[in-house]
Amino acid sequence: MSILTHPRGVRSFVLRAGRMTEGQQRALDSLWPRFGLEYSPQRCDLDALFGRKAPRIVEIGFGNGDNLIQMAQRRPEADFLGVEVHRPGVGRVLLEIERLGITNIRLSNHDAVEVVAEQLPEGSFEELLVLFPDPWHKKRHHKRRLLNAAFVALLATRLHSGGVLRAATDWEDYARQMLEVLRGCPQLENLAPDDGYVPRPQSRQPTRFERRGERLGHGVWDLAFRRR
Repeated sequence: MSILTHPRGVRSFVLRAGRMTEGQQRALDSLWPRFGLEYSPQRCDLDALFGRKAPRIVEIGFGNGDNLIQMAQRRPEADFLGVEVHRPGVGRVLLEIERLGITNIRLSNHDAVEVVAEQLPEGSFEELLVLFPDPWHKKRHHKRRLLNAAFVALLATRLHSGGVLRAATDWEDYARQMLEVLRGCPQLENLAPDDGYVPRPQSRQPTRFERRGERLGHGVWDLAFRRR
């Protein structure tokens, strides 16, 4: 992970040995060459990756991909890049891409900080989504939280003028930290009229983390900040 965003050796995720189904592995083997973005420490040619020019949206940490898939289906005129370190989730989305005939999704199976810092061109995206990142709720682990000041500043440079960074969490403490960090980025302005949180977007497909939080009685806090 880039030392520009987290102290050396500190990552915002832990790779879990999730079960890979035969179908997911088959999808990775057969579909990754078409829909996958291999990590390389150089800028990606997005027009070549997607085969066209179009509005572009990135979802970081897409989990099982429900929201990513729904967005791509709802907006066929736009292109979607999903970044997720856990391979079973990537395999599941590839299966859905095949089943539904989706053509406007590409996937990265790599550390999001390195992908954003090294591969994504500046000023290229209309939206960046960071939905329910690991809250690292123990105080000693807060340094692992993905949305720190350095990473938010980096994300802001990847938005075009007027582009929006959206985030959500079901941990109130993390919500407060997110709000503080986003308010502190001079390139971003809060879309909430009261400079706080925004209502949950109707367009967002509830993630399994969100549904789990609702079952546990957690609140959900959404944020939306626009590139000045």
